[in-house]
Amino acid sequence: MSLNARSGATAVWVTTTFAMLAFAGNSLLCRVALKDTGIDPASFTTIRLASGALVLWLIVRSRGAGSRPLGSWPSALALFAYAAGFSYAYISLTAATGALLLFGAVQATMISWGLWHGERLAAMQATGLLIALGGLVGLVLPGLSAPPLAGALLMLGAGVAWGVYSLRAKGSGDPTQATAGNFLRAAALAILLSLLTATQARVDMAGAIYAALSGAVASGLGYAVWYTALRGLRATTASTVQLSVPVIAAIGGVLWLGEALSLRLVAASVAILGGIALVISCKKPSTS
Repeated sequence: MSLNARSGATAVWVTTTFAMLAFAGNSLLCRVALKDTGIDPASFTTIRLASGALVLWLIVRSRGAGSRPLGSWPSALALFAYAAGFSYAYISLTAATGALLLFGAVQATMISWGLWHGERLAAMQATGLLIALGGLVGLVLPGLSAPPLAGALLMLGAGVAWGVYSLRAKGSGDPTQATAGNFLRAAALAILLSLLTATQARVDMAGAIYAALSGAVASGLGYAVWYTALRGLRATTASTVQLSVPVIAAIGGVLWLGEALSLRLVAASVAILGGIALVISCKKPSTS
């Protein structure tokens, strides 16, 4: 391998690692903000989306005067639904549980969309999908270690919304420009949510800082870096590497937030992530 090729490969994995840490960081920042500070979920969502919009706009602007945000209102609505559901879910969920539910719902949504549009799964892929779905069901079934149902449903809904957003992003042109425009529109929707819930609004300095870091670094910069990394990754590799996000969030939750890992969560993680890995890694037969 030549020096240039080696440097290029290193750059890809550095940017990929940063993006995965950023995505997991969203769960950690949101959870610690809603658990340990006085900020409310609507305010967190508004600051997060506004901060992300600002960073992405600056990135687009840095490309030249001709660059401008793109996007659409339907995609922005999906982005807003994800961000709001994500924030409200983390009132009651741990960082690890929330990240796992979100990731499972995103993948289930995208796989279901493919099946609806004629994709066919090989036997091993179908087995993996059933294992993953079984893990999701097992995680939310009633029991002493089950996550709160309301929080779990909110996070599953956020995952579906993010899956829809991801599907709409395919073929939308420059992904950074589109994401910048969608963040701007979603921030406007979040401001409306904050106005509607003004009587419950609470913002302190620590909560606002966590929300701004979530938006500017973990979301805005994280997505921009991820889109750069995708240029050097195969589609299967890009999908597989995202399996690390719930794991990173779980480790961060234990080390930073002092969260405990229950046997149910560990077993569900193995089933969900292992099942999705089977779906991703096995070669798909031709679309009918």
